[in-house]
Amino acid sequence: MTAVPPTVPASVDAEASKDIQRVGKLSRAERRAIAVKGRLSSPWASGLAIIIAILWTIPSIGLLVTSFRPALDIRRSGWWTTLSDPQFTLDNYDDVLFGSANLASFFVNSIVITLPAVVIPISIALLASYAFAWIDFKGRNLLFVAVFALQIVPIQITLIPLLAAYVDADINGTFWTVWLSHSIFALPLAIFLLHNFMKEIPSSLIEAARMDGAGHVKIFFQVLMPLLVPAIASFAIFQFLWVWNDLLVGLTFANQDSRPLTVAVADLAGTRGNAWHLLTAGAFVSMIVPLVVFLALQRYFVRGLLAGSVKG
Repeated sequence: MTAVPPTVPASVDAEASKDIQRVGKLSRAERRAIAVKGRLSSPWASGLAIIIAILWTIPSIGLLVTSFRPALDIRRSGWWTTLSDPQFTLDNYDDVLFGSANLASFFVNSIVITLPAVVIPISIALLASYAFAWIDFKGRNLLFVAVFALQIVPIQITLIPLLAAYVDADINGTFWTVWLSHSIFALPLAIFLLHNFMKEIPSSLIEAARMDGAGHVKIFFQVLMPLLVPAIASFAIFQFLWVWNDLLVGLTFANQDSRPLTVAVADLAGTRGNAWHLLTAGAFVSMIVPLVVFLALQRYFVRGLLAGSVKG
């Protein structure tokens, strides 16, 4: 006896055929992206991501709990003992901010260092990127490759020559040395990223602006700048986090009055390690600004990373 196949409604069959046609038209990369997305959205992948997130967060939780514990408890037991014997105090933060450590003044120093160290390289990189992308001059490609190659130069080998140059210019130990150093180290990557974003802008927009009589200044500010906001925002966040958390540049070029917060936190343990219990409170004081900046501007950071083409 021959089995009769089940009857499929015409509407369902039509939808299935459309899906098959739609998948058939996708490129190989798009089909692989769909397959990877399906695997990553599975319950097993979600569970693994949750486990990794918990394991990654546990040390931060321990650091936060320890920062509120009395100094004697920090020395004699681990942070997990607060589950059975919770004892908390604000003495660590009071001592760190306004006591012997006096991190409040270094907190201001970090703000004074970070803001110009973000604005200066972005301003220079925007002008250089525009020149590399839309101004035809001799040796443009060779010069761009040279700028890009500067990214592979280790920062450590530049410290002594830069310090000698600052001493000769009689600006050593001022905020200018820190601003200039951060700007120099950030420019190759900034120019490379912003140049790539500018090259993705359709040339028809630039040509239309030129036919309307716009010069380089008007094209730069009125045509390109509105389209580059996601790229500028993403690099600004990246540069802000890097400068705020930097220790090497501040330790090398800043003096006692211009030291950033990271250098002061590194000195909290003292030469004999007698104040190491303040490190947890100092660490959270230094973390609060980058955390707020990243959470507040996260959508711009992601949008800038995904940008790079103009549709429509």
